Amino acid sequence: MHMATTEERLTEWLRDAHATEEQAKTMLEGTSGRIENYPAFSERLTQQAGIAARHADVLQECLEKRGESPSAIKEMTGKISAIGQTLSGYVVGDEVIKAALATITFAQMQAASYRILVATAQAAGDPETASLCEGLLQDETSFANWLDEHLPHLTSEYLSREEAGQTAKH
Repeated sequence: MHMATTEERLTEWLRDAHATEEQAKTMLEGTSGRIENYPAFSERLTQQAGIAARHADVLQECLEKRGESPSAIKEMTGKISAIGQTLSGYVVGDEVIKAALATITFAQMQAASYRILVATAQAAGDPETASLCEGLLQDETSFANWLDEHLPHLTSEYLSREEAGQTAKH
């Protein structure tokens, strides 16, 4: 049985993170478009989709520096993660609340992934990748914190709209 080296794990986990960021972009854009009556939340999701696209670019550069071909990276990106599929499927009455819960969970998972990548890059003797991943970690932590701070207001707004018979789009 082949035991993966730290270098191999770093490359594998960078690939996973790249695919996750691509999925996050799609998920965030889709959710944003379905909750237009919650403009602050919708705008923040759109902004985060742009950040996810930038993260994917940074990760692609890290992978290319490690010798990964662009075609191999694209192939991995095509494999949608199960969690991303689950999170993008919300179309229910309380969609905005389910979307907020799913999004904060996803952001916290991504932050944890970047913590792992930072530690792995450091163990692999790759301070440049570690530093880049620290920057991505800060973005994810900032987004998760923003979501956490806005959950009470978003919940109150949703409950008020529900009492008035309104939906996420009306």
